[in-house]
Amino acid sequence: MTGILPVKKPQKFTSFDVIGKLRGVTKTRKIGHSGTLDPMATGVLPLFFGGATKCCDILPNEDKRYVADLKFGIVTDTQDIFGKVLKETKSHVLKEEFEHVMLGFIGKQMQTPPMYSAVKVNGRPLYDLAREGKTVERAQKEIEVYDIKLLEFDEHAQTAKIEVSCGKGTFIRTLINDMGEKLGFGASMTALERTMAAGFDISECYTISEIEEMMQNGTFEEHLIPIERLYENLPKLILSDFDKRLYRSGVPLDLQKRGWGGISGNIAVFDESGMLLGISFMDEEANELKLRKMLNTDR
Repeated sequence: MTGILPVKKPQKFTSFDVIGKLRGVTKTRKIGHSGTLDPMATGVLPLFFGGATKCCDILPNEDKRYVADLKFGIVTDTQDIFGKVLKETKSHVLKEEFEHVMLGFIGKQMQTPPMYSAVKVNGRPLYDLAREGKTVERAQKEIEVYDIKLLEFDEHAQTAKIEVSCGKGTFIRTLINDMGEKLGFGASMTALERTMAAGFDISECYTISEIEEMMQNGTFEEHLIPIERLYENLPKLILSDFDKRLYRSGVPLDLQKRGWGGISGNIAVFDESGMLLGISFMDEEANELKLRKMLNTDR
């Protein structure tokens, strides 16, 4: 059993809860995921089964897309509506004001991870320290927000719904908290759905109940997506049987001798039968093809 299944994570489940549930449903232990979702969040959670778990740490597309609801005038310790309220004020944010502030959060920027997060400081997750009532210094990290769209705005209720397209490591509740600070009233996230991750859209996802039905019908493996899908936009290189043996032995392959050139970045390496062998990169300084990750050693 090898492949990827994009799952629609339900609310109140952690990412590990979903894995635990599906280990029981599918009767397989080897399941990984490509990025955690907060328990309150729903949406796209790509799961990797069997040999596909090798791909978890070498994904060419780590961009995400989210739809989030928020309320102005509330600040909590978790930066979402489920936390302890630290400040509540009567806000009067106008749509035009919010749209103007949103634009200022598009692009590369530094973000401080929230205390209630899985980010580790000195080997301990921040949420463990937060539950003990501790607050520690957190190093800022560079993130990139590609786009923010305003989907809904209710001036009377002082609520909004936004769509955020961003790079890896972006905390949407922190983004909302920071926008609220900029407006002067504060803001907290009230709902979050991830609608795209690792190149998989929410429309491709299966619920846990649908997966249970697949297992009952014996069709589960038919729905697994081959790992090649992850790397379909990378340059491709096909090796001869001789070069395949060298490649699998970890031998760097000389570019000049084989007439390869003009390719940079990561490369998907296949054998002549069309099987994906691994992901490599062209080291032009050394004039060699070098391995990043071996993905298939079946034959």
